[in-house]
Parts: sequence; structure tokens; C-alpha cells
Amino acid sequence: MGMLKEFKEFAMRGNVIDLAVGVVIGAAFGKVVSSLVDQIIMPPIGLATGGVDFSSLKWVLKPADPANKVAEVAIQYGAFINTIITFLIIALAIFLMVKVINKITRKPAPEAAAPAADVVLLTEIRDLLRNRA
Repeated sequence: MGMLKEFKEFAMRGNVIDLAVGVVIGAAFGKVVSSLVDQIIMPPIGLATGGVDFSSLKWVLKPADPANKVAEVAIQYGAFINTIITFLIIALAIFLMVKVINKITRKPAPEAAAPAADVVLLTEIRDLLRNRA
């Protein structure tokens, strides 16, 4: 029973739940960004590069041989380019999000506190005594 209670306390901590929510939202955000890259950003880039579809770019090391049931062996660098662009967009979005959050939550610099009334009074007394002598 002790281990079950301990696990329950661990799983119900705020940090664990926050992490779980972050992972789920991150996965959904990744799908949105992948769609943004594949369906919105890459088509104009492909058009600008003469209709090249980056995802189909590959370097064939060994062509497929259907007669012998041998699959093609290729390095798919186009898909890698898409993945790098997706990563850069996600990194930029997270950077901007953190920057906005920091700006919102940044506390203003503390203003110089006015001296307490007793300090002001003691300073005045000191100055009067100094001028009297």
C-alpha cells in the first residue's frame, strides 16, 4: 500500500501534471507546424525553385528491382530539409512565446524607497546639532 500511495503523490504533483499537459499540447503544436511547413511554406518555395518538391528529393544508392523484390535504398535528404524547416519554425515560435511571457511577467525595477520618517527626523536633528556647534 505504501508504494501505491507514494506513486499517487508523485503523479498528482503539479509539476508532473504540468509536464503531461505540455507534452500533449506540444504534440498537437508539432502537427500544426508540420502542416504549416508542408502545405503552406514549402509549396511557394518549391514554386520558386522550379517546382521542386523537397519531400521527394533523394539520392538513390540502389534502385528498386521489382523482379527480385528488392526495395530501393535511398538517402531522402528532401524529407530532412522539411524536418529542419519544421524545427526552425517550432524553435522560432517557442522563442517568441517565451519572449512574450517574459515581457508580461517581468517585474518593474524597484523604485528607490523613500527613507522612513524616523530616519528623516534623525537626519534633521543631526544637521541641526551640526549647525549649532
